[in-house]
Amino acid sequence: MFPGSFMMGAKDRLLPPSIPYRFFVAAVAFHLLAWILLLAAGAEGVIGFVGGQGLVLAALHLITLGTLAMTAMGAGIQLLPVATRRPLGPIWAIKLMFILYAPGVALFAIGLATGLAGFQHGGAGLAVAGLMLFAVLVGANLRKVNDLPGVTLHAGLAVVSLVGLAVLGLLLVIDFTKGFLPDHGAMAAAHAVLAGYGFMGMLALGFSYVLIPMFVLGSAVPDQVGRRSAALSAAGLVCGAAGSAMGLAPLTVLGIVLGLVACGVYLRGMAASVKSRMKKRLEPFFRMVWVAWALLPVSLVAGLAPALGAPADPWASLWGFLLVFGWLLSFVTAILQRIMPFLASMHSSALGGKPALLSHLAPKLPADIHLACHSAALFLIAAGMVGGWVWPLRLGLIAGLAGAISFGVYTFMVLRRYRSHMAAAAAANHEG
Repeated sequence: MFPGSFMMGAKDRLLPPSIPYRFFVAAVAFHLLAWILLLAAGAEGVIGFVGGQGLVLAALHLITLGTLAMTAMGAGIQLLPVATRRPLGPIWAIKLMFILYAPGVALFAIGLATGLAGFQHGGAGLAVAGLMLFAVLVGANLRKVNDLPGVTLHAGLAVVSLVGLAVLGLLLVIDFTKGFLPDHGAMAAAHAVLAGYGFMGMLALGFSYVLIPMFVLGSAVPDQVGRRSAALSAAGLVCGAAGSAMGLAPLTVLGIVLGLVACGVYLRGMAASVKSRMKKRLEPFFRMVWVAWALLPVSLVAGLAPALGAPADPWASLWGFLLVFGWLLSFVTAILQRIMPFLASMHSSALGGKPALLSHLAPKLPADIHLACHSAALFLIAAGMVGGWVWPLRLGLIAGLAGAISFGVYTFMVLRRYRSHMAAAAAANHEG
């Protein structure tokens, strides 16, 4: 079964709860703001969007930078020290990372929404500085760690992809005002590949090899599976990003095929672990994991159409939507739904007494509403994009916003219940 050595001494490597939770709360807030901006842009603004500044691009980056990357940073600073049994770095550096990154994302989104170059450049600079600090901390943590290839190899690919996407992102921002890139769209596609499948995708796969077996009490995924999926993913990323940047369709298609093979290796390893689980009933968060896993290969297949020359409207838009909102946002919100009460439960015994139960910390109704609304939004918006239909897309945006509100309520209730438990524990200690 899942090796007990992973959790052995885990409490000794926990950060103060305020450190990871500031990232999680910011991620939830940016998630809500992104859907508000999309609804403000309206269905007419979303249909046919293939790039350019404005509310839609701002909302997209609030999801990618504000929700996905913010969650990855918050989870990474806590999970990597536990998994590798090595410190990530000083707390002041982690706090500095957040101080740089969170305002940077906000400023950058304002700049994209308003077209103000100063906000774009300043926000991008701060965000990249925060991301680079994260890359340095992760890289230092992974040095000389050779007993967790499923985690470390994918995390290493994520760090390399992060450097590449940051460079391309800065070039794209500058190109908005200078116009020096020969093909802005091709570079944007390469940036999306490195961001979606590289940085976030590799972190999602790497963390899965630890989190999924731990949460379902399943067997550990064999190291060979992690090595194989990392090698295939690396080859696919190189081909996909290079082919997109240079406009070479055969190379891009090869990258997609390699990505699909890597996806098959990963999903087969995950299925084996889930099948061997001790928990017969999967927890509610896993419903969103199933959605994410289903849409991972679908997003790769959807990428074939624009790679082979299909019109960017709607096929490139559909690919980007399935990648960001389908596969990645579904997976990240699923992990957030589980990891927030999980960490709260681990911290809840700090004052003595029994830890708070996960079932008590995690409210069911907001999670159910979020799942229903998020799933409806994915279907309606994708259908509206393909058919050019305004009303399904408009309903999908409303559903997405309702889901984001529900997820915000879920986060608030987890934190409130944790604080109530700690207040009761403190009172009991005082009386004792």
